Amino acid sequence: MGTWIDPYLSCFQYALKDRQALQALQDWFIWTFPSPGTKMPPVNSNAAGPSSTQDGPAATTKNRNKPQYHPFTQQELPACKPILTLPIAIAVIASVGIIFILIGLGCISSSNKVVEVSDRYETACIPKNMHNNAVAYIQNPSEDKSCTRVLKVPKDMKKPIYIYYQLDRLYQNHRRYARSRSIRQLSDPKMARDTRICKPEASADGSPIVPCGLVAWSLFNDTYSFSRGNETLAVNKRGISWRSDRNRLFGKHVYPRNFQSSGLIGGGTLDPSKPLSEQEDLMVWMRTAALPRFRKLYGRIDQVDLRAGDVVEVTVMNNYNTYSFGGGKAVVLSTAGALGGKSSFLGRAYLAGGAASLCVALLLTLLWLLGPAPVEPSLRPERR
Repeated sequence: MGTWIDPYLSCFQYALKDRQALQALQDWFIWTFPSPGTKMPPVNSNAAGPSSTQDGPAATTKNRNKPQYHPFTQQELPACKPILTLPIAIAVIASVGIIFILIGLGCISSSNKVVEVSDRYETACIPKNMHNNAVAYIQNPSEDKSCTRVLKVPKDMKKPIYIYYQLDRLYQNHRRYARSRSIRQLSDPKMARDTRICKPEASADGSPIVPCGLVAWSLFNDTYSFSRGNETLAVNKRGISWRSDRNRLFGKHVYPRNFQSSGLIGGGTLDPSKPLSEQEDLMVWMRTAALPRFRKLYGRIDQVDLRAGDVVEVTVMNNYNTYSFGGGKAVVLSTAGALGGKSSFLGRAYLAGGAASLCVALLLTLLWLLGPAPVEPSLRPERR
């Protein structure tokens, strides 16, 4: 009708089901808020009852354009609307708590089945006369950096036995450190000069470094060899990286170039005859850790089991410099459970959540039993 109230009427059309009531409401708005040039509709005194005033072609056209009624389009399908009462809420919260506790106990049980033995060696592998000058010792290439550590197996360890190295106080999640790499350079041999975010380890003597950046430059380079009595334990270093890294991230035709050729050596070296897709130690290292204490997979012992009481000798080449920033190093032997390595954090988190849920359920139960909510007199059922 060209009035300012039309948007409001269009909204009411979806809410009102009675067309006669809608017509009466529309007439009231037009009479109350008329606009210039608007023809006033006749007053329909039978608006609340059956309408029989519309006759002729106009009524026929209007009925013809009337949309077909269906409960689905009018959102009038029957629906179930459960009412959340206090007993139901208590039962749901208590059930969640019991489920969480069961999951937590399962996680802790799986973690306890994992056998793990570790040894910190950053101090033990430094000569006593060099304890006060460990940085000079580790940076001197003429010093013998090999040392032997002894690990005693506490329980039977079934193969495969995973070997990890653990580092402390090394912040791989630092923004500048984590960004110092070129993803395109790692996968495409044509992008060798894409080193703009790799500084200061971007080039050497004007030639690009492949792989560039601080992450690759600081590659962990301690080595371990294991023996049990006169038996040498072979370490399998294949398959320790992610399959997606081997197949996609690190190219099969990208080879190391000018790596660790600058004046300052940060860590390990790479074999220039092997493509990056075969340098799995590098792939594992470049998966940066989120916390300053982390473990990374070094290899696996696939061929033998270790028995309780076995003594394993570890020959360590202590090459990696953690002494300049006060870091620590450790070698870890571990089996794997259904949820991975030995960690009780997940189980404790579930137990804490389950205990909190049960406490809330108990509190609600006490409130329900000891202090029921008062009922309004008007809402109480009448006694007959």
